[in-house]
Amino acid sequence: MTTELQEIAITEEKPLLPGQLDPTKEAEIAARILLDHGQEHSIETPYGLVHVTIHGSPKTRRPAIVTYHDVGLNHKSCFGPLFRFEDMQEITKNFVVCHIDAPGQEEGAAAFPVGYQYPSMDQLAEMVPCILQYFNFRAWGGRGAGAYILSRYTLTFPDSVEGLVLINVDVSAKGWMDWAAEKLTTLTSSLTEKILGHLFSQDELYAGTELVQTYKENISQAPNLYNIELFWKSYNSRRDLNIDRGSTLKSPVMLVVGDQAPYEDAVVECNSKMDPTQTSFLKMADSGGLPQLTQPSKLTEAFKYFVQGMGYMPSACMTRLSRSRTASLSSSYSIDGTRSRSRTLSQGSDPDQTAATLPQTMEVSC
Repeated sequence: MTTELQEIAITEEKPLLPGQLDPTKEAEIAARILLDHGQEHSIETPYGLVHVTIHGSPKTRRPAIVTYHDVGLNHKSCFGPLFRFEDMQEITKNFVVCHIDAPGQEEGAAAFPVGYQYPSMDQLAEMVPCILQYFNFRAWGGRGAGAYILSRYTLTFPDSVEGLVLINVDVSAKGWMDWAAEKLTTLTSSLTEKILGHLFSQDELYAGTELVQTYKENISQAPNLYNIELFWKSYNSRRDLNIDRGSTLKSPVMLVVGDQAPYEDAVVECNSKMDPTQTSFLKMADSGGLPQLTQPSKLTEAFKYFVQGMGYMPSACMTRLSRSRTASLSSSYSIDGTRSRSRTLSQGSDPDQTAATLPQTMEVSC
């Protein structure tokens, strides 16, 4: 009993700033991550093979955290840093994690032959149940193109998803103005530049941050660049999901977008169409287009609240967000139920008020 109390005290006294971790704990986390390379699988679907990586083992009566990456990325470059983050280990030890790579997007994938018919976004969504049925998983989330795919899947198979964490989701089809702009940029911009414009904010691109330079190099020098182009074209040909208050996602949803991110307006519009009693909206300051990479601590904390709201991990330790008071909860549920609105969570939200307003139904995605 004494040992447990000491461990809890150490956790609570952990410094807020990153880089000041307890050396022993940091070593334990690093060792666990190094030993867990994941189990790789190739799953057959009606539209071809899909590369899937599993971390951990299934937990009784708990869903899997299922991720689906964005265009120009794979599961490692999109979610790897987030799932290696120290505070995220408290979540991953409680759930099995299933990373899905879109066809031909995984690390080391061979280029498709010229003329290969890449699956449409609807077909990519139809591949998801084959994967979840293979492992007997219930699901959770994605970002960008991956967020659209998992949203499409959830609309078709609502009972198989416990909740969704959607980063930079755009549920609308590209309009005529978007189509014209795409044609114009095709004449003046390379594929790499167009994808970077999809992933990062204009401020990040102008600043030429280290993260932008790294991903620019990764994309431009990718041996499967042709595959990336096919995925990009498929995403730009997506159909409108036709989400509105009367026909929307049935499971709890947390919408995440970075301040000044390319899809900030799209996520705000999506939030306006969602069921306000089931939706949380997290707009993250100083995070750019890839909040899961630039602000992993704040996203992890919000994810913990979301999971707790569905009845999982009730004793999860909240540290960073609970100590921050740089912003406030700007929109919340009405306690008496007379006027419900979707929750808008900003970094530094009051944790007690946030936890109280999270949806208490079952089900989850990131």
